[in-house]
Amino acid sequence: MHVVLSLTVSESKRLIAKGVAQAEFVLRAMEEGTLAIGSGTTNGYIIEEITGESFDKKTSVTGRTLPSNYDGENLTYTYTDLVIRKGERLDISAKEALEDMGPGDVFVKGANAINYERDQAAVLIGHPTGGNVGLAIGPAMARRICFLHPVGLEKSVSVDLVEVAEAINSDPEGKGPTLWVVPGPLFTEIEALDVLTGVEAIPAGAGGVGGAEGAVWLALFGTKQELDLAQNVISSVRGEPTFTSA
Repeated sequence: MHVVLSLTVSESKRLIAKGVAQAEFVLRAMEEGTLAIGSGTTNGYIIEEITGESFDKKTSVTGRTLPSNYDGENLTYTYTDLVIRKGERLDISAKEALEDMGPGDVFVKGANAINYERDQAAVLIGHPTGGNVGLAIGPAMARRICFLHPVGLEKSVSVDLVEVAEAINSDPEGKGPTLWVVPGPLFTEIEALDVLTGVEAIPAGAGGVGGAEGAVWLALFGTKQELDLAQNVISSVRGEPTFTSA
């Protein structure tokens, strides 16, 4: 059995957040080790799902892509990071938490591009020292910290991101950000639906208008019970407001 349905970008962010908040390895990190979440649009939804507290997610944004004529709400990075260690929320930044993180701990960082078939994630880099990626990737790799990338399928590209990064980064006269292909598992709508319902989700289409720009279509396969549960979960994220009002 299967059902085909669509999700807007904001609905996907909420769904991914619900999945991350219920993922076994994330729950284990919060209870037995450390979970650290810094800035990011999807990260804001994850913080809400884990804490159960709503906040202005526009205060948890660093890098962002906006239209050239954007005149909407101000986006800042003034909100406190979420760090949970052995069940206790700490009043420290995700950067500070890295100092004492190790195997089994989870550091959450979004991405600007993914190639799902190749299991690749990449981040556009504008900061001279690599921003949050530059901060985290060394400790994450050296100490076997899970460098988790919650990211919507809207950011899927069809090319080998390693080849793209090489082309962009090797040009000494290039302008604009560089591209860093980063290690770590992807956590998309596919993983969220698997965690929450057990269905197999397969991308079946993309795009839309009237606020559904960037939407994804998913074909969900499973038992009747799994599909019923999946549709209930999807119903719970339906109508999620857009990230900004303009």
